[in-house]
Amino acid sequence: MVLLHVLFEHAAGYALFAVKEVEEIGMLLPQVEQSVLNLGKFSSVIKLSAFFPFKSAQGALENINAVSEGVVHADLKLFLETNLPSGGKKKAMLGVSDAKLGAALQEELSLSIQTGGVVAEIIRGVRLHFHSLVKGLTAQAASKAQLGLGHSYSRAKVKFNVNRADNMIIQSIALLDQLDKDINTFSMRVREWYGYHFPELIKIVSDNSMYCKMAKLIGNRKEMTEEMLEAIEEITMDSGKAQAILDASRSSMGMDISPIDLINIESFSSRVVSLTQYRQELQEYLRSKMGQVAPNLAALIGDVVGARLISHAGSLTNLAKYPASTVQILGAEKALFRALRTRGNTPKYGLIFHSTFIGRAAAKNKGRISRYLANKCTIASRIDCFSEVPTSVFGDKLRDQVEERLAFYETGDVPRKNLDVMKEAVAQASEVATEIKRKLEKKEKKKKKREKRKLEALSKAEGDDEENANGEAEENRDAIKKKKKKQAAEEEAEDEEVLTNGVDEATPSKKKKKRKIAAVEAEPEVAEKKKKKKKKAEDDE
Repeated sequence: MVLLHVLFEHAAGYALFAVKEVEEIGMLLPQVEQSVLNLGKFSSVIKLSAFFPFKSAQGALENINAVSEGVVHADLKLFLETNLPSGGKKKAMLGVSDAKLGAALQEELSLSIQTGGVVAEIIRGVRLHFHSLVKGLTAQAASKAQLGLGHSYSRAKVKFNVNRADNMIIQSIALLDQLDKDINTFSMRVREWYGYHFPELIKIVSDNSMYCKMAKLIGNRKEMTEEMLEAIEEITMDSGKAQAILDASRSSMGMDISPIDLINIESFSSRVVSLTQYRQELQEYLRSKMGQVAPNLAALIGDVVGARLISHAGSLTNLAKYPASTVQILGAEKALFRALRTRGNTPKYGLIFHSTFIGRAAAKNKGRISRYLANKCTIASRIDCFSEVPTSVFGDKLRDQVEERLAFYETGDVPRKNLDVMKEAVAQASEVATEIKRKLEKKEKKKKKREKRKLEALSKAEGDDEENANGEAEENRDAIKKKKKKQAAEEEAEDEEVLTNGVDEATPSKKKKKRKIAAVEAEPEVAEKKKKKKKKAEDDE
């Protein structure tokens, strides 16, 4: 008899469930599907055998990363070795949801693994009633664990260097292509709309952006004068074209246009012009981003083509993993599969066809140069992806190699060996890398110094404020003391004047003090007089 155990991976930990009556469950699969929703029926079918809770969020993240990659983590291995029955009459079988993880467990632990069918239905029921099947785990705690682990897992997957974000390149090139289509469509609309009024301008001005600027500037062709010639020349950058536009406006076959229609045309033309300006700004942004993320690929094949390769691959890392044969036909998948289906000739190039090298090569050499260029693109993308300090030294050297190979096909001049070129590139790249690191260290030091100065200035300002406050308090105290001393000195001086001079020029308060002093001095004399009177009285008696 086979004893089936089902492994369930949750954000809170690993759980192992023992399934009762496996054969009966397999036979009654539709009834099992219905009874999964009922906890009472479902709990009679399975029983919790063991539960291993994760000790920390970091441990949970490590385990879930291992599960997602189909790798057996040490915790999972220990858990299964400890809790799965070994030996005996009953042969243990482990049911898992992921076939990749099942294959890894079968290889690691020599277990018989089952996926799909009954196992899938049981795991569905376990997922639904998990918080009820495990004692001490509430639905709220389970949802919190899932949310926290989900955030950690997602953050770990999308973590990247801010300065080397290839997803910005993917969005930029997609927007650039969309802008090209939109500007072309809108420009054709302006040509058709304004062409009713001034049809001759279409033949004179062929560029879409220039045509929109001219439509915005000219407006009503009947109002054109010699004074506008200079402004037209600034746009067209050609005095002959400017004069031709002026002459054509005077003898045009176009229909008259109302002011309201002209306002709409001018407004739409200004929008198209602003879109063209934004496209130029976006191209500059793309150039700067490619210089940060993939400088070697940009130096070798150009910013736009390099960005298209990264976008088509999905990321720079994916492009670096591709072999040169895949990079060569990247973007020509339809032609490749059509050729394989019809047993025709496979395509020689995909997106790299837009490179200048293939355009300059002769027809018989296009396939060979595209293969060589794809090889160099693969090298450049790998260097960009895995180098710590991004430099364009390797890209420049690889570009020189492609130029030499192109010259070899045309003239027969033998190009330099790849080993010699790479030695030079490594030497130069190390010098450039040390220089960049030195500059970065200088910047860091300057930044630290500035922060230190700011902190010192702030602490000094606080200290000065405290000193000022303390100084002001001390000054106030000194001033109060001085005032008290002064008042006391003045009072003493006044008393001395009263006693020595006997001049009664004092204030009422000073008079009271004078009376008190006189009374105190007169007290002994009064006491002596009383004693003499008593003696006289006694003698008389």
